[in-house]
Amino acid sequence: MSEETASTFERSSAAKKAAIRVIIAWIVLPLFFLVTGGSLNWWEAWVYCVLILVPMTFFVSWMVRRDPVFFERRFKMKETEQAQRRLQVWSAPFFVAAFVVPGLDYRFRWSEPSFGVIIAAMAVCLGGYLAILRAFMENRWAGRIIETCADQEVIATGPYAIVRHPMYTGYIAMQLATPLALGSWWGLVPALAVFPVIAFRIRNEEEVLVRDLPGYEEYRQNVRFRLVPHVW
Repeated sequence: MSEETASTFERSSAAKKAAIRVIIAWIVLPLFFLVTGGSLNWWEAWVYCVLILVPMTFFVSWMVRRDPVFFERRFKMKETEQAQRRLQVWSAPFFVAAFVVPGLDYRFRWSEPSFGVIIAAMAVCLGGYLAILRAFMENRWAGRIIETCADQEVIATGPYAIVRHPMYTGYIAMQLATPLALGSWWGLVPALAVFPVIAFRIRNEEEVLVRDLPGYEEYRQNVRFRLVPHVW
């Protein structure tokens, strides 16, 4: 197999996997909310699905044409760093609970945020998710696990010129707003775990990048803030 043929096959394989993930997401996310909420009348859940799944579908369609190999890095799930493997284990229940609790909240009417709060939270969710996608568009090495690649470069453009981890900024905003967007105050309780989880992940990630990615230390000196300008 020639190098060009291998590259074409790799791109085709990545595109197929990405398409399958999109289809699964369109099935699983609404089904998950239907099971936890127990009702088709939970309008907040269906609006939330549209806010997340529509931008995701457009992004995947665009990225498949531009850089399908990007998805190979995003599909890697097994962390190589032991500290990150431990973090995955103890943070997973909080992440799942942040989505399960709003469904139970709706089912048993534990809390009822106002319409204005719900709409504002939906706007934050959409903004946070678009920030994540924007970071992906700027940084083709933004994998799911913490590792460096042989040809990887330091990205210091776009949102990376403002903060070092714009993807996590968007993720935190989205994670905190999601329970309210789904109509639940109680869902905020497990969602708050996002702060120590991301803080720990960033600390470990930067240790790896300083160690393994040439130029990252200089970038870290030039872009001082991790998540929020003039805050942290």
